[in-house]
Amino acid sequence: MIENIPPCPKCSCEYTYVMNALVVCPECNHEWAPAEPGAEGTDAAGKQAVKDSVGNPLQDGDTVVVVKALKVKGSPSGIKAGTKVRNIRLVDGVDGHDIDCRIDGFGAMQLKSSVVKKA
Repeated sequence: MIENIPPCPKCSCEYTYVMNALVVCPECNHEWAPAEPGAEGTDAAGKQAVKDSVGNPLQDGDTVVVVKALKVKGSPSGIKAGTKVRNIRLVDGVDGHDIDCRIDGFGAMQLKSSVVKKA
């Protein structure tokens, strides 16, 4: 149970209430899971923090290096280990693909953070 119920992150309403495992805002009907006190792995905005293969936190606009050779459908060669990817964007992707980027020679694609290292 939450002692101090946080205000709504969407509309800043202070009249939020707990319903089952969610906190609900009566004004904008926004529902969210409350952050546990001392929860690790989340950033200041409450989103899940994305970390690279060695544990460094990643942010939008970072440059990363692919640490493992990757096969790409429709491409005979794939992406080689050591390929530098600039200006990444963090997304809530499908199946663990949480980095949206553009790779020279391949175009736009999504990568898993477990196969890159911050440059």
